Amino acid sequence: MKQKGMLKKVLEIREIGVLCALVIMVALLGIFADSFFTSSNFLTILRTISTNGIIAVGMTFVILTGGIDLSVGSVLALSGAFAAYTFNATGSSVAAAMVCLICGLVFGLFNGVLISFFHVPAFIQTLVTMTAARGIVYIFCDGTPINGVGDFIGTIGRGRLGPVPVPVILTVIVFLIGWFLLNKTTLGRYVYAIGGNEECTKLSGVSVRKYKMMPYVISGLTTAIAALILCGRLNSAQPSMGDKFEMDAIAAVVVGGTSLAGGSGTMVGTLIGALIIGVLMNGMNMLGVDSYAQYVVKGAVILLAVLLEGRKSKTKG
Repeated sequence: MKQKGMLKKVLEIREIGVLCALVIMVALLGIFADSFFTSSNFLTILRTISTNGIIAVGMTFVILTGGIDLSVGSVLALSGAFAAYTFNATGSSVAAAMVCLICGLVFGLFNGVLISFFHVPAFIQTLVTMTAARGIVYIFCDGTPINGVGDFIGTIGRGRLGPVPVPVILTVIVFLIGWFLLNKTTLGRYVYAIGGNEECTKLSGVSVRKYKMMPYVISGLTTAIAALILCGRLNSAQPSMGDKFEMDAIAAVVVGGTSLAGGSGTMVGTLIGALIIGVLMNGMNMLGVDSYAQYVVKGAVILLAVLLEGRKSKTKG
């Protein structure tokens, strides 16, 4: 019980540190970037990070087990393509959304089964899925966008509830569900246990294979939800959609304090990490930073987060 209390305290301190970094960043951008402190800009930031934030929820579960999911960007593109094709074939936007979600779940299950039951390394398996899914979507789309996704998906991507964009509301809901699963369910408890020490978890009688598989299924589902938002926003599915989204999701999770070694991290930290990435990109755009230079800055932020995490782990060791 004492160790559990100490762990909780460490995680809370980590969240506070990341939150302080976000507050400092917002304050500096408010000083140097005109129109940063406006409600419209804040809503723009929240709407922009909705896809990355939702994908990052699933990625948090995966990384907490000590795994990785490099396939999310390609699965997003393929799920969106199947959705757009279904709408054009049936005229039903709801059916298209269901196909999109099923596609994400199938690919997540595919990754999870091969990683947990057949012991394929997560990096290799999801790299294969990333490459294959991207190839399939280009073949399926013949390299061209599929236009039209219907009113239902359009509302998911472009709708508003009062002044608040629907994608922002959906992001909050997904984060709350992710937080609940991670903190209040057996799944969350075993996800932390597997990431902390998989062998000990197995010896304690836990079905490690099942609980190691589930995070990839969750990742596939959150990726499909993000695909609905992006397709609704564009009113089309494009074969290049989701390119490098896996890097942004991993960045949000790592910047939020989740250890790449697994077993340590929080959903609140991931939310703050996604906000940091979104605020950073928005601020650089407002300051007129070259788009290529933005990649360098984002990479430096991720590297700094990893170095800080490594230092913490070394100190604890």
